[in-house]
Amino acid sequence: MKKEPLLFLFLYFWFFKKAVPDRICENIKKYGLSQQPQVAITGNEKGNVPKTKEEFKQLHKTRNSDVVWLNEPWIYREVHPYVRTANVNAGWNFQWDFSESAQFTIYKKGQHYSWHADSWDKPYDNPNNPNTHGKIRKITTVLILSDPEDYEGGALEFNFGNTDPAKKQNTLIPKEVGAKGTIVVFPSHVSHRVQPVTKGVRYSMPTWHLGWPFK
Repeated sequence: MKKEPLLFLFLYFWFFKKAVPDRICENIKKYGLSQQPQVAITGNEKGNVPKTKEEFKQLHKTRNSDVVWLNEPWIYREVHPYVRTANVNAGWNFQWDFSESAQFTIYKKGQHYSWHADSWDKPYDNPNNPNTHGKIRKITTVLILSDPEDYEGGALEFNFGNTDPAKKQNTLIPKEVGAKGTIVVFPSHVSHRVQPVTKGVRYSMPTWHLGWPFK
């Protein structure tokens, strides 16, 4: 039997269009903008912060944006039901029990994030934090906080079936996920990127959900 294309794609991502009301999106954005942003780095929130111009230059080839870390319980309450639903309905059924800090992310004109995956080869090594120690990122959520009319470029794209950047990418650009309030859910090992913003500002909020390593 021929597999339906949409079902095939659900192995890579799941989305809930306009799941979060505008009011909540605006509250998150207002709160994020009230905090002091920091330069986005690669890795977790304790990753290596570049110190020299050359280090910043190398970082910005991969990632160029500003972020604010959010830990408000009311934000998690908006996201968690969709993590659970996607995890079951997509058939992933990943064990997870903790969410990292949500990352309010700001992409201005020219800013981007090239091809990457959110998970790593090794689990967190943080004995002082039992919530993360020994665990890995299993599920990623991205909440879209901007209206599509507020910016150009900045498309969220997925690469499936090919992880070699030297080869042609099997790129999927799901236009449906661009609506404000949409939550996109996908396994953290799926390769994805954010294309450069060419006009305006793009706001989003990725969050990573952790569990014990796969066996």
